[in-house]
Amino acid sequence: MPLRTHPTRPTALLLAGALMTAGLTGCSALSPFNTCDDTAARLKELRSQSILSSTPEGATAPKGFESVDSGCIDDSGDAWLYAERIYAFPGSRQKVVDFYRTTAKADGWRLRPDPVNPDVADTEGGLCFTRGGDGDALLLTLRFTTARQLKIEHGYDAGPEFDSGSGFGIEVGSETDGAKTGCWD
Repeated sequence: MPLRTHPTRPTALLLAGALMTAGLTGCSALSPFNTCDDTAARLKELRSQSILSSTPEGATAPKGFESVDSGCIDDSGDAWLYAERIYAFPGSRQKVVDFYRTTAKADGWRLRPDPVNPDVADTEGGLCFTRGGDGDALLLTLRFTTARQLKIEHGYDAGPEFDSGSGFGIEVGSETDGAKTGCWD
């Protein structure tokens, strides 16, 4: 007695397998993270923050760093937007810290001390401020740099402006959607 075959069964199984594969592929192709797509307007907003061009008297932008550097980093998790300036300053780090404490506060920024390392001096650890709420949140960081760090991070050979005094970077950052973010999260 010949075996009975059901020509529709293999076709149905093949179709079910194809649909499941397509569904799973579609789900995994959708990233749960925010990306750099359509962030030009938000980057423009970050670049226009007045704090980026506010400097202590005597601070200068090194050659090659005369304008705001900005971009979107999308290498892991949610994308991060930033606008940054690098400066050389002939005075002390403390003068830089004092200047930005005063200037940032006057511009509506709130200082957020480091809860993990409260004993690290601001002249070593830098400063971090926040402004805005969910949807328009911004983060402001001040960090100190050296000629060696500039070489490593930017491929920059620092000139005589870094022979004395302090080098520092001031950066305004944000999630792509302006979601609230903290300094020490």
